[in-house]
Amino acid sequence: MAFLVSLSCAPSLGDSASRKSRSPNKDLHPIAALKYNITKVANASWYGMPFHGRRTANGEWYNMHALTAAHKSLPFDSLVKVTNLNNGKTVIVRINDRGPYAHNREIDLSYMAAKQLNMIGQGVAKVKLEILKSPEKFVYRQLPSYVYF
Repeated sequence: MAFLVSLSCAPSLGDSASRKSRSPNKDLHPIAALKYNITKVANASWYGMPFHGRRTANGEWYNMHALTAAHKSLPFDSLVKVTNLNNGKTVIVRINDRGPYAHNREIDLSYMAAKQLNMIGQGVAKVKLEILKSPEKFVYRQLPSYVYF
């Protein structure tokens, strides 16, 4: 009986919504459609010693000397090129943690990544983020609505 009820709630094949042409920009989140150049200008911060040796959100041990970063919603193991807009220095980081939790910041870099961008002293810098690679399982399917960039 429950099966019949669930079928009656599903859109029919003749429904106009199911006949609309679907473009990758509407159906796939930008990080899933990697054939597009995805960039964003945002604020970056960094985190180091108090977290060194603690577990990250993906279960790894945080190593402040590795080129890693925390992002609120990018899939773990995504590779992101980060460019400091104040000095032009770049670094490629792998997402392995969640954050930042401070207001108006998009990415939290490891100490080493921040050092390579020459932003240790200032703490927060305006950066350009470019997604280079996302895990394959996220490339061809629609991502949940809570994933944003």
